[in-house]
Amino acid sequence: MEPRKRPRLAVWKFASCDGCQLSLLDCEDELLLFASEVEIANFAEASSAVIDGPYDLSLVEGSISTAHDAERIREVRRQSRRLVTIGACATAGGIQALRNFADIGDYIAAVYANPHYIQTLSTSTPIAAHVPVDFELRGCPINKTQLLEVVSAFLAGRKPAIANNSVCVECKLRGAMCVMVQGTPCLGPVTHAGCGAICPSYRRGCYGCYGPMESPNTAALAREWRALGAAPRDIHRAFRTFNAAAEPFQQESEAYDDARSNAS
Repeated sequence: MEPRKRPRLAVWKFASCDGCQLSLLDCEDELLLFASEVEIANFAEASSAVIDGPYDLSLVEGSISTAHDAERIREVRRQSRRLVTIGACATAGGIQALRNFADIGDYIAAVYANPHYIQTLSTSTPIAAHVPVDFELRGCPINKTQLLEVVSAFLAGRKPAIANNSVCVECKLRGAMCVMVQGTPCLGPVTHAGCGAICPSYRRGCYGCYGPMESPNTAALAREWRALGAAPRDIHRAFRTFNAAAEPFQQESEAYDDARSNAS
């Protein structure tokens, strides 16, 4: 009897810190079972061995920040039956998307002694801005349990069971008291769940690592921040971190950028 053909998995890196790929390696015991069920065909973080495509599932970490990567992601898409983006960089452009609000030429001139050697795009954009994506798994870094669920779901041909609620739900599940009730500004009401409400459980406001939840009311939350005494500059900076280019966060930061500029 011929051995069962295992699905081929590929993991790709673009502009990123590798943290989301490491989340897969952090699965430890689960990874042993995982490796027995799939053929890891391309995963530079784990092995130098490379098996040519096509691939049943590709996991993509990182944003598109160069013309070369814009072409490379199109090739990855052509080789992949299903493509899942993992992490804030791949789903929202990442921290490097802060370049989108400035002149990249000024940054290059300030950092590099020979700017003419640098070839980069003026923006950092998510993978979905360049190719069709089958699922986006948010987080900075991603939740390894959610990652295993997504991979298992796609290999089984079903929809991933990832809740699209806010961090507030996780606070309630942990029995953590609402920090905003205690007077601490928090992005939890507009942020996608997945972290387990780590920061609020230590009486710190959520930083929005998992990006916007479905239909976030960022304007209402910003008004509550103002009522707690937050300045426009604080609100502007809060929405411009790991997921600055995610549309709801970007729009709210721009609204308070204007308010800050017009403040007397």
